Parts: sequence; C-alpha cells; structure tokens
Amino acid sequence: MPSLPTLRNAGSRVIRPGRPRTQDPRVPHVPLSAFVVDCAVYVDGKRLAGRWTHREAIAEVRRREEGFVWIGLHEPDAEQITDIAEVFGLHPLAVEDAVHAHQRPKIERFSGTPGGGDDMLFSVFKTMRYVAHASPTTANEIVESGELMVFLGRDFVVTVRHGQHSGLRRVRHQLESDPEHLAQGPAVVLHAIADHIVDAYLDVSQSVEGDIDTMEAEVFAPYSDVGAEQIYLMKREVLELRRAVGPLVTPVRRLTEGYSPLVPSEVRSYFRDVDDHLATVAERVASFDELLTTLVDAVLAKITLRQNNDMRKITAYAALLAVPTMLAGIYGMNFDYMPELHWEFGYPAVILVILTICAVLWRTFRRNRWL
Repeated sequence: MPSLPTLRNAGSRVIRPGRPRTQDPRVPHVPLSAFVVDCAVYVDGKRLAGRWTHREAIAEVRRREEGFVWIGLHEPDAEQITDIAEVFGLHPLAVEDAVHAHQRPKIERFSGTPGGGDDMLFSVFKTMRYVAHASPTTANEIVESGELMVFLGRDFVVTVRHGQHSGLRRVRHQLESDPEHLAQGPAVVLHAIADHIVDAYLDVSQSVEGDIDTMEAEVFAPYSDVGAEQIYLMKREVLELRRAVGPLVTPVRRLTEGYSPLVPSEVRSYFRDVDDHLATVAERVASFDELLTTLVDAVLAKITLRQNNDMRKITAYAALLAVPTMLAGIYGMNFDYMPELHWEFGYPAVILVILTICAVLWRTFRRNRWL
C-alpha cells in the first residue's frame, strides 16, 4: 500500500509514514502494544481465537474477504498511530485529530484517502461521567469529560480513547454476546459506541437535573447561603455537557438519512433511537441553562432584597438614636433662659419625652417590618 502523506505532531517534528525514524537514545521507545487495549477479528459475528497484531488482523480479514477488525487504542502518540494509519489507510487529517484530541464532536466522511484507501467515516465523541459529591453547592466538579474517536472502514473499526473513563470493554462484551447482530458489519460497532455514549449523556443529565433541583430548593429556602458563584460553577458544567451534545445532533441525524454507504440501511434504523435520545438530552441541557440563569437572577434579587432590608434596619435605628441626640443637643447649649431649664421635674420630663417618642417610632417600624 502506498505510504501516507507527511503528518505533523503537536510540535514541529515531521513524521513520514513508511520511512525509518531515528529514536532519541535518551527517550525510551514505547511499543505499540502499550497503547492497544484490545485487537480482535470478527467473522460472521464471532471473534476468532488467538491474539492478533493490527497487521496480522487486517491481513486475515482481507485474505478471507469477510469479517472486520476492531482495534481499541488508549491515548497513542503520533509515532504509534502513524503505523496503524499506514496499515489501515486512515486519512491523515483524521489521524492528526485523533492524536491531538480536544476536538469538536463531529462525524466526517472521507471519500477515499490520499494513500488509496477506501471510504472512511471519522467520528469524534465527547465522553461524560458524573462525579459523585456530597452537595452541588459545595462541589468543585460535577462532570468529567473525555474523548473517543472512531475510524470506520469497510472492514475495520479503530477506536482511540482519551481519558480514564468510558472504556468500551462492556460494549465489546455485549456485542460479542449477540453474534447475529455483530455479523451485520463494523457499522454495528459504531452504533453501539454512539448508543453507549448517548446513554451516558442521559444518565449524567438526570444526575445534573437532581443537583439543579437541590440547588433550586436551597436558593429559595429562608436564610440560604447559596451564592451566585456556585450557580455559575453549575452553569459551566452544564456548558461542558452542552458542548458534547449539541454538535452531535445534526451528524447523527444524517446517519439515519443515508449519509454514508458504510452504514447500511439495516443498521441505519438503530441510529434513529440514538438520535431520539440525543435530542432528549439536548432539550434537557437547554432547559438546564435557562433554569440556572433564572436561579442566578433569583440569587441576585435576594441579595438586593437583603441589602434593602439591612438599609431599612439601619435607617430605623438611626431614627431612634436621632430623637435623644436632638433633645440632648438642645438642652446642652447652656443658655440661661431655656424652657423648663430650672424646673425641678425638667430632667425626668425630657427623659420621658425621649422614651415616649422612641417607643412610638419603634412600634411604627415594627408594624411596617423595618425592624
């Protein structure tokens, strides 16, 4: 097979597939097997016995002219994935995205690779995991994200996972337990992966919904201390979930409409269920964002109301103090001719007047709920 065009890694070093690469003696060489989670050959929906390298696996499938290969990788570097790209004929642009990660969720179709390969689908999924915590008002992280890339060809599936969660072991076991379904081809694997990830979105959205309900109850509870910064943290986590779900809605719907011949009509119907679940999650996430915005407004309104109450109390106490201050100031001016200055009961009378006026003011403020 002709070698692929030049790829570039995250730095400026040039990688040319098919040519010998010089290894820096100071950097230990990491074999490809260190990045391979599993590599299997499936014929008629059944896994062939034995352990396979990626070269042996694809050679066996193409010799039989039936079946497909499924190889799973975990965070490979540019050097290691280039060897797989050369063997499977992966498109260099998709390979570069798989190495660098931090890509926008998408499903792209490549009509043949520059190296002469067949048509290929390249999918990017954001994986999400709910992080357990005691309370949403004290948690620093609500959801944890990762990435999963899927290369789908006529006779192979290559999955590249970034992150420590959302492994595909359970998905692989479920498919292997249903050989009749798996015999429909590698598109079934793509559906199972998409279904697994979208189901995780549903679980995460339900957990986040419970957290938002808890936060909403605490925001409107008397004497609650939920601050706007805690709600902004939740909005940030919801935004991360929204970035994972939103960009996938249109590409998944295209798969149900015959976007690629690699997804046959009998598998296409399964994607309708995924599309329905994805639309449900997207609607939930949009409602979360609106509700959190409302909660932020409510918290700010409560802060304003609390400040107004504090100012009313301060004003009321200042009015109570103003009465004795005024009277004491008047009778402290030391004039000879002042009313009741030399009266025997002048001092008790002034004190009584002060107490009476303060009592009337205090009762008035209490009636108007200023105190």
